[in-house]
Amino acid sequence: MPNVAIYDMAGKEKGSIELSSEIFGAEVNEAVLHSVIRAYLLNQRQGTQSTLTRAEVSGGGIKPWKQKGTGRARQGSTRSPQWTHGGVALGPKPRSWRVSINKKVKRIALKSALSSKVNDNELIVVDKIATDEYKTKAIVNMLAALGADRKALIVIPEVDKKVIKSASNIPGVKTAIPGTINAYDILKYDKLIVDEAAIKVIEEVYSK
Repeated sequence: MPNVAIYDMAGKEKGSIELSSEIFGAEVNEAVLHSVIRAYLLNQRQGTQSTLTRAEVSGGGIKPWKQKGTGRARQGSTRSPQWTHGGVALGPKPRSWRVSINKKVKRIALKSALSSKVNDNELIVVDKIATDEYKTKAIVNMLAALGADRKALIVIPEVDKKVIKSASNIPGVKTAIPGTINAYDILKYDKLIVDEAAIKVIEEVYSK
């Protein structure tokens, strides 16, 4: 079983915790990680881009000049793609980029992402992440004490508005609860800071 140190918010070591080898000591499956992260990014795309074809651009109903005798090329409409203000040929239209990934594969990817953080010493366990008031400085000080003052994902066991609000305007910092974490976010951030209570929730939820 992987064993990592537990710190308090001041950066002092308080002991250690044994992590579940099933969740935090799994084999890192890079192929599954790639497919799941690719699907995640594709599913963020709205696919609402749209251009007007020659049939959708207003105007152009009259033939600009007669067919023959002018010395110019034949034209049927001033809204053809080659004209200024004409329609767009083969332009983008609304579409769905959605890719489906089954739960089993998502779970393998999540375990791989968590295990990679343990392997790279980028997982930091804190005994309790909490603030008495809405204070950004409390979270900033915690990140500095833990050596995670760059990009960090903070995982707390349940919704805590004070912690979430306090961290919300710190560049490169995101908060999450065990039920909302995903492989993309885990790998995106340099450090994964997890409340000790959240570790137990993660092991309970994802070991099933």
